[in-house]
Amino acid sequence: MERSVTVRTPEAIAFYYELAGLGSRFLALCVDTVIQVAVLVALLTVGIASTRGVTAIASSLHIGQKMLGSSVAAAIILTIFVLFYGYFIAFEMLWSGQTPGKRLLGIRVVRDGGYPVELGGSIIRNLIRVLEFGFGFYCLSVISMVLSSENKRLGDFAAGTIVVRDRGFEVSDFRTWRRTLASDHVPSAALAGLSADELALIDRYQARKTSLEPAAAHTAAAKIAAAVRPKVGAELAGLTDDELLLKIASRDA
Repeated sequence: MERSVTVRTPEAIAFYYELAGLGSRFLALCVDTVIQVAVLVALLTVGIASTRGVTAIASSLHIGQKMLGSSVAAAIILTIFVLFYGYFIAFEMLWSGQTPGKRLLGIRVVRDGGYPVELGGSIIRNLIRVLEFGFGFYCLSVISMVLSSENKRLGDFAAGTIVVRDRGFEVSDFRTWRRTLASDHVPSAALAGLSADELALIDRYQARKTSLEPAAAHTAAAKIAAAVRPKVGAELAGLTDDELLLKIASRDA
């Protein structure tokens, strides 16, 4: 059964999200694991091929086999940890909450409020992923997701995140499209007073407003504009609510 969640921003704007289910998250994990294993095999192949050279150098430096073996083992453990832990963090930061597996399955990690996942949250949720993997290969994760109304695994609870289905219309795509229509862009100095969360809220509104009822979209635009208008430059003061939000959304990333 599909689950959904409605999140409300501090400006009382409601956004509807369809939660990613256990199946899609598991398949995304499988894709990511295949990629990680392929990279690991490639690294090990290169490492094995260079073993003779390393052994020769170690012998010339009078480094014992025991010390060499310990160093190699430590390097392998470190590589595995960085690959299987850092992989998720790196992609979630670079791809706004997505990994190759998540992108293929059309799902994305966001914060509980619907804002983009931050570095701290990604580190926490993926550090706990290591623990979840160690206890019965994600058995605790499955139990947690089944019992949670928001399909959260333990890492999501700790980091304050949810995994949602992607609408297929990226904020970056919207911004690119908007720039092709705009004859001029908003000066960055005019937006200096806006926080990252406020900019993200405007981006989310613009990307999703076509799915809202006209009256709901008008109300949401009015609330958001009222919150940000006092913080923008004077050159934007004369714009209507919709014009103001469109102008901000067309900013350079």
